[in-house]
Amino acid sequence: MLLHLSTWQDVETYLKTSPGILLPIGSTEQHGPTGLIGTDAICAEVIAKGVGEATGALVAPTLNVGMALHHMAFPGSMSLRPSTLILVIRDYLVSLTRAGFSKFFFINGHGGNVATLKAAFAETYAALADLQMPGCDRVQCRLNNWYMNRDVIKLAQELYGDREGSHATPSEVALTQFVYPEAIKTAPLTLEPGQGHAIYGAEDFRRRYPDGRMGSDPSLATPEQGQRFYETAVAAIQTDYVKFLADS
Repeated sequence: MLLHLSTWQDVETYLKTSPGILLPIGSTEQHGPTGLIGTDAICAEVIAKGVGEATGALVAPTLNVGMALHHMAFPGSMSLRPSTLILVIRDYLVSLTRAGFSKFFFINGHGGNVATLKAAFAETYAALADLQMPGCDRVQCRLNNWYMNRDVIKLAQELYGDREGSHATPSEVALTQFVYPEAIKTAPLTLEPGQGHAIYGAEDFRRRYPDGRMGSDPSLATPEQGQRFYETAVAAIQTDYVKFLADS
């Protein structure tokens, strides 16, 4: 059940049975020579929809732009500042809490969002308390990074070993190929991917990771593998979501 394809009456009825909602969040940023700029958002969205179908959970609209300032030296990348993203998340959750939701389960596709999301959760708890909103003491936020689930990591290691890397990975590229086979990109990977460097500013990032990859070999990706990642992630995350709902 997708929030943007529902009526307010649908949501009112849903809230009689569940206080939970799935919120996919990703990023709009470069993903190397063959990765789609929307990779992180695409992955989070399709997995959230799968979890929603499996559990009957309502799925919020995807937050497509995240915290990706270090990718801004690559054309097409977009970013919110951490302070901006915190305010966006806070306002989203205050709005949904006012409607009656209290269990917010974020499915994240971008590592750069993690610190900001955790800060946003703390800001939200404080804002709800300041507003003295009814039920604010029952609000809980949970973060699930789909690529960090144990079974997903195990599959990536099985298929790619140390060629998985940490950005523009074959696992995430494979998942986008499964979702959008008509948008599969090919390009020669002529540069040795950078790896192991600390992340600072955008220009420094591009100097250290000149084609955008971080230790990865996305040429290994296939749509068939992407389907396996989708099924593995949905199975793992639906279990976590059900446990989250049951945790008082």
